[in-house]
Amino acid sequence: MDGLSDLIREYGTWIYILLFAYCMLKSGSLPLFAGYAAQTQALDLPLVLVVTFAGGYLGDEARFFIARRYGDAWLKRWRFAEKAHAGATALIAKYGWAYIFIYRYPKGMRTIGALPIGLGSMSWARFTVLNAGSAIVWTICLVMAGFVFGAQVEEAVKTGWGFASVILLAVLILLTGFAWWRINQIARSTTAL
Repeated sequence: MDGLSDLIREYGTWIYILLFAYCMLKSGSLPLFAGYAAQTQALDLPLVLVVTFAGGYLGDEARFFIARRYGDAWLKRWRFAEKAHAGATALIAKYGWAYIFIYRYPKGMRTIGALPIGLGSMSWARFTVLNAGSAIVWTICLVMAGFVFGAQVEEAVKTGWGFASVILLAVLILLTGFAWWRINQIARSTTAL
């Protein structure tokens, strides 16, 4: 970490810009390492928290906007996606708030996570409030975990911690499958009446 701390001090503001851009695009280990760097006083903890939150929040706002603005054209272009969209819309209508709080964590989901919400019927006002809450929880969890447990996280990364992301992805898939099954049950019972 000593060599990394020197590098961080040398590039100063650029490190915060990199952290912001990274958090706009994806979830991952950089906020953890930024928290650890703040623990070693190579970075400023309040600034790390603000930059991480801003990147996480604004990145998902941009993806929501893009899906809302261009989503219909995408669906018309790729007809095979219409059926999946119909099912996803039903899931988002019922479990959208929970989905917004979960999709940031499994590896690979954050990059596309806000797109289904933007394609659905959730209002921007509701999305932005839930997105802000989710980004706050995500920021505090990752940055403060790095700040408090930085040395342990560094050791975990050395021993191959990516397995935890795979487990979270499996849990998300199982929960999505359960929600899909439950919505289909409800739809069948409603049409039977």
